[in-house]
Amino acid sequence: MQLPRNQIKRIVELIHHRFIWVILASYGIAAVLPEFGLWIRGASLGGGATRDDGLVLSLPVLMLASLLFNAGLGVDTGEIKNLAKKPLVLAGGVAGNLVAPLGFILVLSLAMASWHNADELQQILTGLALVASMPIAGSSTAWAQNANGNLSLSLGLIVLTTVLSPLLTPLVLHTVGLVTTGDYSEDLHTLASGDVGTFLGVWVILPSALGISVRRIAGDQRMAAIKPYVKLTNYLVLVLLNYANASLTLPQAVAHPDPDLFAAILLITVALCVTTFGAGYLLARYLRVDRGGTVSLMFGLGMNNNGTGLVLASMALADHPQVMLPIIFYNLVQHLVASIVDFAVFRQRFSAG
Repeated sequence: MQLPRNQIKRIVELIHHRFIWVILASYGIAAVLPEFGLWIRGASLGGGATRDDGLVLSLPVLMLASLLFNAGLGVDTGEIKNLAKKPLVLAGGVAGNLVAPLGFILVLSLAMASWHNADELQQILTGLALVASMPIAGSSTAWAQNANGNLSLSLGLIVLTTVLSPLLTPLVLHTVGLVTTGDYSEDLHTLASGDVGTFLGVWVILPSALGISVRRIAGDQRMAAIKPYVKLTNYLVLVLLNYANASLTLPQAVAHPDPDLFAAILLITVALCVTTFGAGYLLARYLRVDRGGTVSLMFGLGMNNNGTGLVLASMALADHPQVMLPIIFYNLVQHLVASIVDFAVFRQRFSAG
């Protein structure tokens, strides 16, 4: 039986306002009941056969493709056309999304050079490399829209960083590969030189482009009618994808807890997230954009597509599952920081003004 559209909208709004707790609950379940998540990770079309070109038809990558297809459905090309009026802001946002996290990682590699466990440091740097190399998250538009941001700028940043990801992602991975050592450095260079371009082209850019094309063909009226169902599907798939990828790492982390490592990852991911949100604010001030542009730049630079990063890490770095911990932490932290910025910076300041 199909639920009424209004009821679906209420469910979506409820999930949106409590999404960080939903993700946190999925991680908790993954830590103690990982079996179903491991099954999801291992499920594939063709009996689990693997390929060397990144075109494995596994359930996680198909789920990722569905998320990006649905993200494409939400892209209003009419809004994006408005960006031609402010190309400098768009170019600055893309550059900031590349430079801010990459600079943070390079400084971190020097600041933590004397960390007592060299392998832990490599795990953190490698995990952050996957975070920094990903396009801007589609969820940033929802946060920006709720805070009355510039929607066309938010959409443009997502589309452009996604389209450029086959070039920018290898650049970040190669760069971080220069400051990591051993297997971690080798894996990052191999990933950057090999399958990552194919992976992003097939499972990120193509589904997004198909979604945009379907949106243009279907028209705004039809899309408005199915929008609540698309959002609900996105939330369900995103939660399952996070649960499945966390199932590979969290049970071991819980069984063999390492408090100083967890504390270090938490502090580092919070610092990175604050840095990227702050970079968005400083860039907005430098470019002298209005409030709406400031909102979009802050949420855009602060939020990365960690679902793609987790899938890529679980496939290409399966021999080092702990590298997913910084990605998992950042996925939670970015929504927490986004909610704080939304309430403390935008809602409070501008409601008072």
